[in-house]
Amino acid sequence: MKFFVEQRREVMQHIEQYMLEKMFTFLKPVDEIWQPSDFLPDSTKDTFFSDVKELRESAGGLSYDLLAVLVGDTITEEALPTYESWLMMVDGVSRNEEGGWMKWTRHWTAEENRHGDLLNKYLYLTGRVDMRAMEVSTQYLIADGFDIGTGSDPYRNFIYTSFQELATNVSHRRVASLAKKDGDTLLSKMCGVIAADEMRHAKAYKHFIEKIFEVDPNEAMIAFEDMMRQKIVMPAHFLREMGTKIGQTFGHFTDAAQRLGVYTAIDYVDILKELIVDWKIEHIEGLSESGEKARDYVLKLPDRLIRIAERMKNPSLEYKFSWISI
Repeated sequence: MKFFVEQRREVMQHIEQYMLEKMFTFLKPVDEIWQPSDFLPDSTKDTFFSDVKELRESAGGLSYDLLAVLVGDTITEEALPTYESWLMMVDGVSRNEEGGWMKWTRHWTAEENRHGDLLNKYLYLTGRVDMRAMEVSTQYLIADGFDIGTGSDPYRNFIYTSFQELATNVSHRRVASLAKKDGDTLLSKMCGVIAADEMRHAKAYKHFIEKIFEVDPNEAMIAFEDMMRQKIVMPAHFLREMGTKIGQTFGHFTDAAQRLGVYTAIDYVDILKELIVDWKIEHIEGLSESGEKARDYVLKLPDRLIRIAERMKNPSLEYKFSWISI
């Protein structure tokens, strides 16, 4: 085990220079990237109250399920301290404070931080959300922590983030589309720019794994198989409301997302297919017998998951979230 830990650290150090060279291909300069205040009513202007009134009128047309999904997405985005601390514990990442993987982690965190800020302020202004109930859920999600099944292994962690950033891109993009249909063009625009951020981040993590496949294909393949066997757990897996047990609200949140088509079982399969193609899984060379078995499992998995997804029934509306007041 110690050998594999050291091997992974060497690989992470190997691709660290590549990451530093390409970092600002995937991230944007702080002075140039959008900020939450670019989209929200400006409290220093005389038009602030009329702008807020217009925002509330537009938000009034959002469906119950869409509002529930948006609140769940916001809570997930605001649990960022959990994700940053988790990345800092990965072998080979929490090294070289000034210019290595820690630099990536800090800059990635800084970009992600804007998402929760923007959505939280928007929801506060809509007047449709019990903010205290939402804040309780956010504090619970951070305090409870989460276990995504990756341990401190950088391979599994970056496979996870590759998948997860693609999933959040899909979710925010779909919310943007549905918000536009419901007449809220401001929310649509906000979720659109968040989705664009998530796609840039997904491309970064996918590139990092691509480099790992180049230098350590066998262990990378086995890590990919392992993550798909145990399934990719969403960051909001432990989501709960006041008076409920850990994870009790997550199922209701995913039901709402499934009903709306924001994020479905089919999307999960589509993301897996995308990673298989992007990482050229069929053409990876230098695999051992265990590596070949891992590849065989991964390549056959999409068809198996599609058959399961096609048998799933669309969940009916039967739950009232404490977050939504109107």
